Amino acid sequence: MEVIAVAQVRCDDPDFADQIAKQLGPGPFELVCLFVSPEADFGASVAATSRRFGDADVLACTTAGEIGRAGYEEEQIIAVAFRKNNFKITTYSIENLDNLQEEVVAGALIEARLTLIQKTPEWSSEFAFLMVDGLSLREEQLTAFLSAGLGPTPLFGGSSGDGTRFGKTWLARNGVVMTNAAVVVFVRCDRPVRVFSLDHLIPTDQRMVVTSASPETRIVHEINAEPAALEYARLLGLDPNQLDQFIFAEHPVVVRLGDAHHVRAIQQVKENHDLVFFSAINEGMVLTLATHDDIAAHLDRGLESLAKHTKPEIILGCDCILRRIEAGRIQQSRAVSDVLQAHNVVGFSTYGEQIGGLHVNQTLTGVAIYPPLAHEATRVPD
Repeated sequence: MEVIAVAQVRCDDPDFADQIAKQLGPGPFELVCLFVSPEADFGASVAATSRRFGDADVLACTTAGEIGRAGYEEEQIIAVAFRKNNFKITTYSIENLDNLQEEVVAGALIEARLTLIQKTPEWSSEFAFLMVDGLSLREEQLTAFLSAGLGPTPLFGGSSGDGTRFGKTWLARNGVVMTNAAVVVFVRCDRPVRVFSLDHLIPTDQRMVVTSASPETRIVHEINAEPAALEYARLLGLDPNQLDQFIFAEHPVVVRLGDAHHVRAIQQVKENHDLVFFSAINEGMVLTLATHDDIAAHLDRGLESLAKHTKPEIILGCDCILRRIEAGRIQQSRAVSDVLQAHNVVGFSTYGEQIGGLHVNQTLTGVAIYPPLAHEATRVPD
């Protein structure tokens, strides 16, 4: 029996809650996570499932697409259930992210983590999973202070989505529907885990400088002292009228942080030629245009590396919507879906991903959960 059970139903199925419960089986479960298509009635979905699984916590978020049995999916509800015998889990809601009380939250989270450790001193594997409102503009602040407070516990997560509409995203915990909020999940388990992040982007030598920006709203007004969208288009050799989500996915910009580059993905262009970004942007920031490796081949290599010594039982993944858009643009959706399916990845497409203390874009970020070690020579890959 798998330690994590997975169910999948169409979001317009009138019996979706019964179908999810039937597919997941009897449990008992410690936690059930629902990744809900934005085409669903989110409130009804939460109400119908919040008390269906005994004393398990039930979390939910809206998506920018789902990852299920066939890889990339649409108009689905994906349920991922953690079995009580193999996991001990605590969840914590953080509401009103505009007035985040860091000391209060940090204290509660530290206490929650210590309680879990005391309950399972014989288990050494742990991770934290963050689900956060993808339109809150608070992911950087939240992720930075959570990571600092978690110490050695690896953190990953995803920002909830609304397809490609960017209108409203939702979260829920045990029947309570929230916006401008986050849910933190602390997990300890009886088998090895590995938190990871993959991206297929290759920085070029083409650089640009943000010369005017509104960091609080992630808007860039000027690049190289020129209207942002016009200058970005010029550097690409494109007409500004050609700029759209497909172009942004195909021609990302990255920023160097330490020894690594991280994407600062563009969400949309405004009528006044401003560029709206998915993540933090500041005046003086040096951006580098990036090209990319073959998305399906790179993904396959990355997931194969996670199975170098032992194949994971399952991978819970948060995959940026821009990767899905890019795959569709270059007719690689089926190839990427085949790779996700072959490596048993489930999860959702996001408006951004969290890894450690960073909020990033255009990555597949997640946790690989492995079978129990057969002997000491078997180990999770470095």
